[in-house]
Amino acid sequence: MNLWQNVEPSQLITLSILVPLIGALLVILTGKIPNLREAITLVTATILFSIVLAITDFTFQGEDMHIQVIELFPGLDISFEVEPLGVLFALVASFLWIITSIYAIGYMRGHNEQNQTRFFCCFALAISSVMAICFSGNLLTLFIFYEVLTFSTYPLVTHAGNDAAKKGGRIYLGILLSTSIAFLLLAVLGTYSLTGTLDFRAGGIFDDSHNKVILGGLLVLFCYGIGKAAIMPFHRWLPAAMVAPTPVSALLHAVAVVKAGVFSILKIVIYIFGLEELKTLATTDIMLYIGAATILLSSCIAMTKDNLKARLAYSTVSQLSYIVVGALLASSVASAGAALHIATHAVGKITLFFCAGAIMVASHKKNISEMVGLGRKMPITMVAFAIGAISIIGLPPMAGTWSKWYLTIGALEADKLFIVATLMVSSLLNIAYLLPIPIKAFFNTSSGEQKPWSWADTKEAPLPMLIALSVTSLACFVLFFYPQPLIDLINLIPGVSTEVEMTNNLNGDG
Repeated sequence: MNLWQNVEPSQLITLSILVPLIGALLVILTGKIPNLREAITLVTATILFSIVLAITDFTFQGEDMHIQVIELFPGLDISFEVEPLGVLFALVASFLWIITSIYAIGYMRGHNEQNQTRFFCCFALAISSVMAICFSGNLLTLFIFYEVLTFSTYPLVTHAGNDAAKKGGRIYLGILLSTSIAFLLLAVLGTYSLTGTLDFRAGGIFDDSHNKVILGGLLVLFCYGIGKAAIMPFHRWLPAAMVAPTPVSALLHAVAVVKAGVFSILKIVIYIFGLEELKTLATTDIMLYIGAATILLSSCIAMTKDNLKARLAYSTVSQLSYIVVGALLASSVASAGAALHIATHAVGKITLFFCAGAIMVASHKKNISEMVGLGRKMPITMVAFAIGAISIIGLPPMAGTWSKWYLTIGALEADKLFIVATLMVSSLLNIAYLLPIPIKAFFNTSSGEQKPWSWADTKEAPLPMLIALSVTSLACFVLFFYPQPLIDLINLIPGVSTEVEMTNNLNGDG
């Protein structure tokens, strides 16, 4: 962080957006020299993470960081501002960009993928869009870069260039663009017509003078307009995008796209509606029921999928609605759980996708039914898979324990017992569709397989892939034993607090 001590704090916002763009340009220029191209990707990702760490440090110091890029109309501009929730998302995305880049180098070479320069360039463009979303100062800025993220990731989804990739890309682009134009844009315009502003403000911009029916309608438009949150029935783009290379799946499910969706919903709930106003809206409970249904139905669908990436995709649909539900509970501690789940789900799910890609590269297996005894050949990968699975389930000693704990306490505090039941049943379903995979790999053996195990029989994925999945599985441990820095950051979000809400609940005030 000393590297940036002489830089004006607000200028760090500009750097966080520009550095990945510069990296994308350099990747194009060095495309014919793979080693240099990939070194530039790693250096760029590391520089971005150091910038975000500096922004985090200034956030804890209470530094006011904002910039106005251009004023389009009076009171309507493109601007950026640092607030704790955005910093949390930026930390997750920038850190995982480093790890995903390491993984992608091993995967793209090990799988002999074509168009690798385009891949790394679009990846950098997507991360730049994510940084702009993280630090958006108003709804207009958020909307613009939400759309930029969609377009920058489309070439990644269609990377293979075959008919299946093109079909998946059409579904991806079609659903995300149609929902954002038909619903999200309408919600943004409605918000501006009611309030005369699109700025994010602590406590929200709506008050008792606004019609509750209209506000309830706006809430529904926002929830469905942010299609990247994958609330049913606008979730099909996510499984369809599984035709992309596994590093792209990791980008979609952990680093950028889906997290941009749930982050946007949580930010709008906190800074546009406000938690207190949200409690007064009739549609809040309706969307809660839809979120709960998404959690359970997508988990049930996941259980039916034999293709590993398809099962993980529907698992992601379910886990995203944990964050949506946490936001809609309009509880301080539930909002904290939703924010923390952005980080804990990221490290757990990216580990699982890393393992899925490693299995495909090393053993060419895509279906779970083919993975009997695979733990003998790929012990490191399957141990990492077990760790990621336990974290997603929410069992100690893994990171997912804490976010699910806060979400459950928040549901109890809001007196929403059906949400508590949903979270409990969902965790059982998580066990049912995730744990049998490593169990099958380690404790079942192929017919006739009697030979004692030895390291000489192992055939793991390329080293960069193993490094990446080892780091993210380690992160699942670290965030269980040392979640406090993230919790301290979350406690800086206006109206969101873990300690106060937990204390009240334990004293019987919840």
